[in-house]
Amino acid sequence: MVKVLGIETSCDETSAAVVKDGKILLSVVTLTSLDLHVAYGGVVPEIAARSHIESITPVIEQALEQAKCTWNDIDAIAVTYGAGLGGSLLVGVMTARTLAITKEKPLYAINHVEGHIYANFLTETPLADFVLPKKQPEFPMLGLIVSGGHSQLVLWRDHFDYKLLGQTHDDAIGEAFDKVAKILGLPYPGGPSVGKKALNGDPESFNFPKAKMPGKYDFSFSGVKTAVLRTAQTEIGEDHTFPSHKLAERLSEAQKANIAASFQRVATETVVDKTVLAFEEFKPKSVVIGGGVAASPELRKQLAERLPCSIDYTDMKLCTDNGAMVATLGCYKATLNQPAADPYSLIPNPNLSM
Repeated sequence: MVKVLGIETSCDETSAAVVKDGKILLSVVTLTSLDLHVAYGGVVPEIAARSHIESITPVIEQALEQAKCTWNDIDAIAVTYGAGLGGSLLVGVMTARTLAITKEKPLYAINHVEGHIYANFLTETPLADFVLPKKQPEFPMLGLIVSGGHSQLVLWRDHFDYKLLGQTHDDAIGEAFDKVAKILGLPYPGGPSVGKKALNGDPESFNFPKAKMPGKYDFSFSGVKTAVLRTAQTEIGEDHTFPSHKLAERLSEAQKANIAASFQRVATETVVDKTVLAFEEFKPKSVVIGGGVAASPELRKQLAERLPCSIDYTDMKLCTDNGAMVATLGCYKATLNQPAADPYSLIPNPNLSM
């Protein structure tokens, strides 16, 4: 039996959680600084880091209290050390290092992208308002990670034994949604706002292009984003020199809805196409989806229509960045004899890849 405290501060969420045995969620407390960033249309790194400094200690204390744990009950600490915003990561890493030293606990450094997949291994919780998978994924396992900063397709043969099949070569899918939302004058974050606007549009209005990549399982979203821009300019009778920030005031609500619906369809098809292709080639026992875009109804609909297996999604609250996914992966590192990090020397790696 192992209990791990997980700490996540890679972007604008300050989160801590306690997970038992890699499957039982005892607590998760998350504070977000999202409201502070909305006015800027994206996350401002300095604001995010300052918010983490204010929130990190009370969040950890609340997570321990919610789990009915003292420090004597905690067997290890896990912390996201990359990828993410440098200042945000630094707050979490330095806090975890200090706690590991003063509380004399082993410290495990967690790759944020891997962590998103491990949220799917949580199957039990005493907490109210959580709907978790009924069973853990089986290996071999195909994982699709889709969020504001990441778009990757990965094949796991076992814990810590995986192959990166493909990834985005430019924007992540969530980032593309944010940029399209800005063109259409929709609020940040872009995924939910584009999805909401798309409900009133025709997804077949525009046939935006899908990038043809040299890597079989790689993605690109820059082309479809540019196609949205050019389409919006054409719809109002202007050429490519018309500034993007003035488009929203000239587009009708119907035009915005049709562009949003068509973009959402094509962007989602881009990742679903590759996921289906990988499923057919590798025939995994499980398919799991991680990251904020995993909450997208359009993504879930397309996957359900095109994959011959069902996907058991984690709770919506665990799709976005959270300490539970970090603690869960930390449990497996602790129990499967993965090397612990040195609490005196661990440093953040903002550009960490899988």
